[in-house]
Amino acid sequence: MLKSMTGFGRAEQVIGKKTFLVEIKSLNGKQFEILLKLPSLLKAYEFDIRNMLSEKLLRGSIDCTITLKQNGAAKPVVINTELAKSYYRQLAELAESLQLDTSSILSSLLKLPEVVVPSTEIMEEEEWNAFRAVVDEAIANINTHRVNEGAVLEKDLTQRIDNIREQHEKVIALEPLRQQKIKEGLVKLMEEHVGKDNFDTNRLEQEMIYYIEKIDISEEQVRLKNHCDYFKSLLEEDGDAKGKKLSFILQEIGREINTTGAKAYDASIQKSVVLMKDELEKAKEQVLNVL
Repeated sequence: MLKSMTGFGRAEQVIGKKTFLVEIKSLNGKQFEILLKLPSLLKAYEFDIRNMLSEKLLRGSIDCTITLKQNGAAKPVVINTELAKSYYRQLAELAESLQLDTSSILSSLLKLPEVVVPSTEIMEEEEWNAFRAVVDEAIANINTHRVNEGAVLEKDLTQRIDNIREQHEKVIALEPLRQQKIKEGLVKLMEEHVGKDNFDTNRLEQEMIYYIEKIDISEEQVRLKNHCDYFKSLLEEDGDAKGKKLSFILQEIGREINTTGAKAYDASIQKSVVLMKDELEKAKEQVLNVL
């Protein structure tokens, strides 16, 4: 089972006189990166919230926004009345000396520094525990989304590996014909440039064996098959974070494909190599989204 790094989760709940909304969006990323936006009431719990997200989301670029809606008699801000009175006395004296209208002093007072300040209300332990459940619900929702996206990725990656194996089987079938073509080609060259009776056939046979061993691709085909089998078995294993392992296996698959192409010297095999490389690149793009 695979999980995608892409997903979205949302949860909303009323806790006391407050309504909390948690929205989490995840995109692919090499490590765990988080952009966390939360109200001042939760600043003291920022480290705990980050830990909850990192432990359960593991990897990806995470954008988490927590919104607080005040209900009923809850006070999101407080007015510093003593400071406002002090400001008022000075403004009133100034307005009187300048013979100005004092009817709009209140609106001016509210804009002065420190008159209206955020509430210093602290979240109680019971409220915090209830809020944790909201975060857990949003995380569960995004993980459900990730599993659904992962199923699509798994199907596509399986198809890509099957396509590589199909071309790999064609290469194995062509290998004996390739060796025969190489032998015939070398004999023909010798006969054309040296003459049919002017070279040692035993020595030529020894040289051909050495040359064919140098360009033999049988070991690459064995390793390629093993890597493909391991890739598919890893897809079926339990566990969440597999993206990096799958990426490493694809690198090994690519190495065997490239070596096959470098040693092939055969148009039909080269065609299969090109098709395998195409499937490999598509698989690499998809693996970037795997958790």
